[in-house]
Amino acid sequence: MNQRLTEAPSWHALQAHYDKIKDIQLRQLFADDPNRGDRLAAEAAGLYLDYSKNRITDETIRLLVQLAKERGVADRRNAMFRGEKINITEDRAVLHVALRAPRGTQIKVDGVDVVPEVHAVLDKMAAFSGRVRSGEWKGHTGKRIKNVINVGIGGSYLGPEMAYDALRTFTDRAMKFRFVANVDGAAFAEATHDLDPAETLFILSSKTFTTLETMTNAATARRWVVNALKSDAAVAKHFVAVSTNAQGVSKFGIDTANMFEFWDWVGGRYSMDSAIGLSTMIAIGPKGFEDLLAGFHDMDEHFRTAPLEKNLPILMGLLTVWYNNFFGAQTIGIMPYADNLKRFPAYLQQLQMESNGKHVSLDCQQVNYQTGPIIWGEPGTDGQHSFYQLIHQGTKLIPCDLIGFCKPLSEFTDHQDLLMANLFAQAEALAFGKTAEELKAAGSPDSQTPFRVCEGNRPTNTILAEQLTPRVVGALVALYEHSVFTQGAIWAIDSFDQWGVELGKVLATRIIPELQSSAEPKLKHDSSTNTLIGRYRSLRG
Repeated sequence: MNQRLTEAPSWHALQAHYDKIKDIQLRQLFADDPNRGDRLAAEAAGLYLDYSKNRITDETIRLLVQLAKERGVADRRNAMFRGEKINITEDRAVLHVALRAPRGTQIKVDGVDVVPEVHAVLDKMAAFSGRVRSGEWKGHTGKRIKNVINVGIGGSYLGPEMAYDALRTFTDRAMKFRFVANVDGAAFAEATHDLDPAETLFILSSKTFTTLETMTNAATARRWVVNALKSDAAVAKHFVAVSTNAQGVSKFGIDTANMFEFWDWVGGRYSMDSAIGLSTMIAIGPKGFEDLLAGFHDMDEHFRTAPLEKNLPILMGLLTVWYNNFFGAQTIGIMPYADNLKRFPAYLQQLQMESNGKHVSLDCQQVNYQTGPIIWGEPGTDGQHSFYQLIHQGTKLIPCDLIGFCKPLSEFTDHQDLLMANLFAQAEALAFGKTAEELKAAGSPDSQTPFRVCEGNRPTNTILAEQLTPRVVGALVALYEHSVFTQGAIWAIDSFDQWGVELGKVLATRIIPELQSSAEPKLKHDSSTNTLIGRYRSLRG
């Protein structure tokens, strides 16, 4: 892929096509094609994608698919599934797909089949989860574990928290699950204020067991338990680790028999179905976790085998490229019409923005085009009463994904009908709007009409599933994982490193002693940072 993206023939063809149809109206597209809503849809792994309300024609899809072929998306996908080291800056394979591969599948890294290792860890997780859920595992004083607190950061936090919220209907309601990531002490205090240390289990999730924020919270948790239970020996019964650092885990006081491993070919933001998901497995049980993995694998197989033009992740990735690079859209709104998915937009923020927030291509060239969009969102119907106003009548183009479910998780079916009526109505209103003529015909006063006009032509994808089950959650997450992969392959960037994250960590380690020193430190930062540090030290006292 030596050719620059903007020099590719399909890119030039797409630019010419965009110039031709950029002002096309969705009203006209639907009027010209009564079957458009049926045709521009695809289905796989329990998910139905309606992409008909996008500013595209059949020619748009043909050209985008041609771009994917020209950019070698399928070849890069196949290399990932083969275990090749496509994370070139860290010389690592990218094999989150191996985490949900069925027993007997063979996926090799450096000549070693990793699938048996994956299932060995899953079996160990299942055995431990069963002991906690049944009450066999007891705390230091002999009390049953009723509370589980996952301590991590980034993917080690966002994935487990999102999964717990999404699947709370399927969890053991006799137990409480909390999640701590922020190094702000208030986060730990709030998570533990109403809990009994004798009934609380901490899962410390850190691959290296050195991550500053995680280990700071871990040390606080250790003090909280030991001070309450009056024994260092309590640590072994109230802490387990998800890590690869056996020495660090043992030094902390955790029996390494209670350490659950994962591998350097699992990126943090792709790890919720690895041992990082231990809290999820305890919450929903090993069978529920097995269903979650099955949903991931369903979408993996679809992504791996389906034709590009009917491939859900590839279609969504290509549509992101279309709006990001040709319309100049800066953001994508994620609007799940399910309260249980309230953390899903935040989860996708990390997945998308940490993966594709890059400015250098795989061949070390500065890119001359936009890469990853900004991801944001809130559940419907909450967002309809806040930011939807800007999407409908503002001056910015904001493509949105609306996610809904046909069966409720509660007995209040009338609520589900109202919820989904809002999803369908918003997609319709965003697409077709309301003209001045229509408003006047409906009796709108002339003085109000200009303010009430909604131009429409705002693009959306609608994703429907039968119900928000573990299997569907797995498929939904994998859908976005592979959409992100598709975008990165088009842009020729490494979607699996995160060097920008590392810079802030390094600078923080320099500043910490300057804040904690009893003597006035000699500061060597810029004038702004020096002033801020001085002001902090003064006000902190």
